[in-house]
Amino acid sequence: MRLSFLEPLYAERGPFTSVYLDTSRDVDDPERAIALRWRRLHERLARQGADQESLAAVEEVVGADAEVPGLHGQAIFTAHGSLVLDDELPSPPAYDVARYGLLPDAMPLVTQHVPEIPYLAVVVHYRGLPTADAQGNVTVAAEAGRWPASHVAPGERLRRRVPVAEWHAAAVRLGRELGARVGRGGADAVVVGGDEWAGNVLIRRLPRELRDRVVRVGGPTPADTARALLEPQVASVLRGRMAAHDRALVGSFLARRGRGGATTAEGLADTVAALQRGQVTALLLHPPGPWQPADLLWIGPGPAQLALSEEELLSFGVRSPRRERADEALVRAVVGTGAELVVVPEGQLPLRDGVGALLRYTDAATPGAGRQR
Repeated sequence: MRLSFLEPLYAERGPFTSVYLDTSRDVDDPERAIALRWRRLHERLARQGADQESLAAVEEVVGADAEVPGLHGQAIFTAHGSLVLDDELPSPPAYDVARYGLLPDAMPLVTQHVPEIPYLAVVVHYRGLPTADAQGNVTVAAEAGRWPASHVAPGERLRRRVPVAEWHAAAVRLGRELGARVGRGGADAVVVGGDEWAGNVLIRRLPRELRDRVVRVGGPTPADTARALLEPQVASVLRGRMAAHDRALVGSFLARRGRGGATTAEGLADTVAALQRGQVTALLLHPPGPWQPADLLWIGPGPAQLALSEEELLSFGVRSPRRERADEALVRAVVGTGAELVVVPEGQLPLRDGVGALLRYTDAATPGAGRQR
């Protein structure tokens, strides 16, 4: 997964206020509930030393996602009195979070975007006889998205209404249009709901790469909600999967590691060394667990300035290194060096220290280079 959506965040200098709160409106008087949550977080941030201007910038947008229905949350980041990033969360945070620090607390936001699976959802409605010479219309709604973030940020929706007598010819054109809509990245799954006959006509006319990934689903298929099209069915189909692109990166890591080459790094020390040198093309990480005080790295002002010891950064010429949370330092390094992030369950890929990397290049200074076969 590319973290380009975080680039505006790291374009700013800290310190940052980072806020995660539940902004669902499924309770009585939701605005009051949200205000009470924010009041507690405000007090917590003030005790941490957050400036009043940054707190005011957070308060200005808290609950501004009122148009998003259903369960969800909000992630807000401010710095020096200005809003830096405001993003809807597909699920409410397990608990509200408020942190003031030199780096933004971005990992919870990243994990809400994981696994970022590209998909296409299509609903085909038709009430009539399953023949092209019947009366009536076929209506189609389609939406390309990336699960799970698309639940609260659905993409542009395509809508078509076609006389059933023209449906076979129209399905050919629509199939091409849907293929273009998912773009070069394709779709890991094409989730199709609605009428079986009319839906099958369309499926047979999809491009082959989409047709082979179709999953037919049942259940209610409303197309007029503000949430993602076929949201429950898409979640059921994709829950527990990794994106195909991420699976390919994991496969590449396993193959390279199996050959004993130096084009992978594993363990915190070797991975940090590779990030320092801008060698990492993809950082592989086990799902973050509860943060521990021991999980700290030393950092400087640049994204690749991170190390396990203060002495190492001082030897690089970094003045006044700071000790910060490892997850925050790693996310900043991934974004700042243009790497990708793959969150992979430990059962699928055991990693020393829970972290590893695919490397862009190696040289004599790369840890393990001498072991290459």
